[in-house]
Amino acid sequence: MRRVVRGFWGPRQESAEQLAARWSTMLDRFTRLLPETTGTWRTVPVSGTGETLRPDEESLLGAVRAAQAADDWSAADGTSLRLLAEGAAPGWKVEVSGLAGGTPEYLLQSLVATIVPPDGAELPDAGLLAAVAESWQPDYGDVSDRAVTAALKKEAGFRIGTPSVGWLGYLSAGRVARTPADSFPEREELRTGGVLLTLASPGDTVAVVDAYRTLKGSGALDPLPQPMTGPAL
Repeated sequence: MRRVVRGFWGPRQESAEQLAARWSTMLDRFTRLLPETTGTWRTVPVSGTGETLRPDEESLLGAVRAAQAADDWSAADGTSLRLLAEGAAPGWKVEVSGLAGGTPEYLLQSLVATIVPPDGAELPDAGLLAAVAESWQPDYGDVSDRAVTAALKKEAGFRIGTPSVGWLGYLSAGRVARTPADSFPEREELRTGGVLLTLASPGDTVAVVDAYRTLKGSGALDPLPQPMTGPAL
């Protein structure tokens, strides 16, 4: 089952060195969680050929600086970087893209990992979302797929670009304060101060829609006020 692991946050200015450290931390955890990948990644630039790199800070700093040099808007909007796992086991595809380090008032910063495993493979969804959350300290995040997104749009009025959840959800501390604790007992507090919520089994769109409605009704999924002034609610 194809799934998407995501995190979103508001403006947070960061240096190339800080971004490289975050990328390195997350990719190192992904490699340990997904042994089907080799730990080698290839950049996917907007133009030109990609570069093969290891997920160490020095290599990623070079990739971040190259992305910034190719994009005149990176200082304001954030640095965009897209990576593909090289040499993954047959049937596996892992792509990670991020936009981070900028201070736009209306454009969310983001980290999105798309994982396509072979049929029947089980993925460490909670570990992957925790890796994104603890590496990037987002405002909110989730693990979901196209079926979840379609169900939320059709049945709960979800709009792309607004906070949501999947069968797993991550909420920052400010959003956790608005979450009805009794409704979601399966939770894990992360060192970010946010919480990882287990809301449904993979593929159970009915339970995800119910959880979304409850969280939205409590204010836990309110969009960041615009113009945005900080990374989290």
